[in-house]
Amino acid sequence: MNVGAYRHVLAIRDTRRILLLGFLVRVPMFAGTVILTLHVVTSLGRSYGQAGLVTAAATVAVAVSGPWRGRLLDRIGLRRTVGPSIVVQIVCWSIAPWVDYAPLVALAALAGLFVVPTFSILRQVILRATPVEQRRTALSLDSAATELSFMAGPALGVWMAISWHTSWALFVCEMASAAAGFVIWLVNPALTSTRQPAAEPSGEMEHDQADSARPDTQPRRALRGFITVPVAAVYLAAAASTLVLTGTDVGVVAALREFERPESIGWVLALWGAGSLVGGLVYGAWHRSFSVFWLLGGLAVTTAPVALAVGVPSFAVLITVCGVLCAPTITATVEQLSRLVPERFRGEMMGWHGSAMTAGSALGAPIAGVAIDQGGWRWGFLSVSAIGLLVALAGLAVTMRRDVTADVGSDSTQSTLSTQPTPSPDEAAVPTA
Repeated sequence: MNVGAYRHVLAIRDTRRILLLGFLVRVPMFAGTVILTLHVVTSLGRSYGQAGLVTAAATVAVAVSGPWRGRLLDRIGLRRTVGPSIVVQIVCWSIAPWVDYAPLVALAALAGLFVVPTFSILRQVILRATPVEQRRTALSLDSAATELSFMAGPALGVWMAISWHTSWALFVCEMASAAAGFVIWLVNPALTSTRQPAAEPSGEMEHDQADSARPDTQPRRALRGFITVPVAAVYLAAAASTLVLTGTDVGVVAALREFERPESIGWVLALWGAGSLVGGLVYGAWHRSFSVFWLLGGLAVTTAPVALAVGVPSFAVLITVCGVLCAPTITATVEQLSRLVPERFRGEMMGWHGSAMTAGSALGAPIAGVAIDQGGWRWGFLSVSAIGLLVALAGLAVTMRRDVTADVGSDSTQSTLSTQPTPSPDEAAVPTA
């Protein structure tokens, strides 16, 4: 483990600046989600289910817009993509806090369609600014910053909603998000380099690097120019990882209610996040990368034993342990995609990545909820763990099959070359017409 790797990454000015900017951008985003729920429930007097519908409408809109916004980043650049988004955000959230429920749903969905693709932009800058051998470390730092934002954002949102009227709290928070988007527009960081950096394969990721250099293993067809079977498998792993995480979130609430300790939900979730934070930092300092499918399998395997908890103390320990592989798994999905997808498609690549993670989040809660309703809180963890493990095994099977195919193609090429007659020195010296 090389802790000094973080020093080298932070020495890169663009990476250092974008990590700080990413933290500041994400805090109001996470705060806004909490404030929006509290606004619907308290100020509009609606149910939590109706509040969930508003959040769902915005989330679905963001998932739909991800690939589209990413493709715009690839084609027309950052400023021409982000500029109109900022205008739409300002207009929507200047009106939404003051209207009734139905217009609020429509405005939240419209704002989601034109959301500033901050996650895509920030990670593209990291991938562009950081050498290939330091990407895992930089992406791990970004995951750590996201965890800290997730811890700070909701707490700030609750404080704002309690201290002010929720309409003003929502307005201020969303204007802060628009201001963060304007800062990104103003800074206008480069998203792509003038040339592709030379890769230095290592560990499990060596196959991805080597395959991209072999003409025998290049796919004949790729959806949208870059979505091949291996890329689709990584997207499926990204969806499965957030499915496991969202299902775990629901399981935590159900378990602590069963233990008659609902007041412990906050600090138990904080322990889970702390485990993820530590795991992400350790993975970033590790001397090698791992395939996302191994990490997803590990995440699934460490989540299942939470069902064995018999009380709050054992539950807290097990939930902290299962958090360790959360951030590394998400980091590995981005890192592996960056090795499989050409740089010219990177914006759309990140858009589809965000949509896959959103889809996994949308599926995780109902799957765990149905399992809990049928068999108790333990089945919430077991159900999502089983799905995560199945996806991990399928991804490993795809990877192994690709490696075998590549080896067979390489052997066939070598055999063909070896059967060609080698000219004698005299023959080689005779000029041909």
